[in-house]
Amino acid sequence: NKYKVSFTCVDDGSKDRTLDLLKKQRKIQSNIRIISFSRNFGKESAMYAGLKNSSGDYAVLLDADLQHPPALIPKMLEAMEEGYDCCATNRASRDGDPPLRFTRKFYKLINKISEVDMPDGAGDFRMMSRNMINAILAMSEVQRFSKGIFSWVGFDTKWISFYDVERAAGETKWS
Repeated sequence: NKYKVSFTCVDDGSKDRTLDLLKKQRKIQSNIRIISFSRNFGKESAMYAGLKNSSGDYAVLLDADLQHPPALIPKMLEAMEEGYDCCATNRASRDGDPPLRFTRKFYKLINKISEVDMPDGAGDFRMMSRNMINAILAMSEVQRFSKGIFSWVGFDTKWISFYDVERAAGETKWS
């Protein structure tokens, strides 16, 4: 394997055994870094902290509930080796969404009123080059909207569609 892999796990104030399990795994696997928030600060803060504490040539943002299928990571890496700065995913279907979800309308509106193109279903599950990560970290926004920032920085992105899978455990707190 020509890549050295490390993991930065951000515990966003979970109230379950997540932190204990991460610490236990770190004793077995020394390439795990843990960031533990004192309370839940939200997904945007967790993603920023993960990127800020990453050190590799590439970083992958991946939800721990495994609805983002890790099996796509080799395909993402292929895209990076082709010369893309980012390989991002979008959901192939919104079958499980509630009937009154306004996501599609949001993407239509944001694409109409802004110069940034964000595909419907664009997700945070993505692999990025160090150059893209550094551009994102250089932005001083406090109230971040990462999907917009990912598009706004303007790096070449390859898109891969995927279908949601069942959560590995627990229930979402995301509204």
